[in-house]
Amino acid sequence: MIENRHLKIIQALDQQGTLTAAANTLCLSQSALSHQIRYLEKKLGVDLWQRDGRKLRLTQAGQLLLQTALQVLPILTQTEKTLKAYGEGRQGILRIGVECYPCYQWLSKVIGIYLNKMPDVDIEIIQKFQFSGLAGLLNHHIDILVTPDIEKRKHIDYEPVMEYELVLLVAKNHPLADFKIIKPTQFSNETLLVFPVSLARLDIFNLFLNPAYIQPKKIKKLESVELMVQMVAAQRGICVLPQWLASSYCEQLPLKSLRLGQKGIHKQLFLALRHNEQQIAYMGEFIQVCMEQAE
Repeated sequence: MIENRHLKIIQALDQQGTLTAAANTLCLSQSALSHQIRYLEKKLGVDLWQRDGRKLRLTQAGQLLLQTALQVLPILTQTEKTLKAYGEGRQGILRIGVECYPCYQWLSKVIGIYLNKMPDVDIEIIQKFQFSGLAGLLNHHIDILVTPDIEKRKHIDYEPVMEYELVLLVAKNHPLADFKIIKPTQFSNETLLVFPVSLARLDIFNLFLNPAYIQPKKIKKLESVELMVQMVAAQRGICVLPQWLASSYCEQLPLKSLRLGQKGIHKQLFLALRHNEQQIAYMGEFIQVCMEQAE
């Protein structure tokens, strides 16, 4: 039977590249690790590694076992954390993945209120590079995904949280600030500041610019909302944000928000979670707090 320690061994070898480094990571002697490798290969009846100079290279069978380790170990780790939380009298650990960059400010307020209501629950915010959207949810790397997009999948439920409008944010002394409604063609000579995601996932392109066959003069990607709005205020570009977030920055900086098109671009924010897990008490409470803060 393949054991948890075997999966940790193959993961460590893949990550570290050498027997010595892997042994140090696993707090084993090099001879002890070599013995466990030989035992595992004998038990499975197949070679898992091949030597490549001082390094170890996984065979095809080793790659298969590694993929299993990458899927199983995060689930086991989270299960251990949750069981420990239960043993310590806490109700659970809620891991939240965020696909909506502008939502961090709103989410911070939500989490503050939630933790006051549920002091026995731990929260972890998982960065985008640590999970892969719905795959991260299905693989139990995260428990809730904050996303503006619905992608129908089996065993995934979506809870609508709030509706919002996307608006264009410009400096008050920017030439576009004189317009009440912005047309796609007015982006042609502008530098558009966007978040570091695929352009195919950005609503300003999918719902506004691409249908009009218009591209900005320049596109610049930034991770920080604060840096983005400061650059807009300094006329170093324009950006698109939810109205509720744009309004807060307009109160702090010389900025103006403008409607995109006659009808505007209207979106909805969702919480995605595994089927029926909203019935878990602390998960359901988080959803409730999110809805209350969206009103």
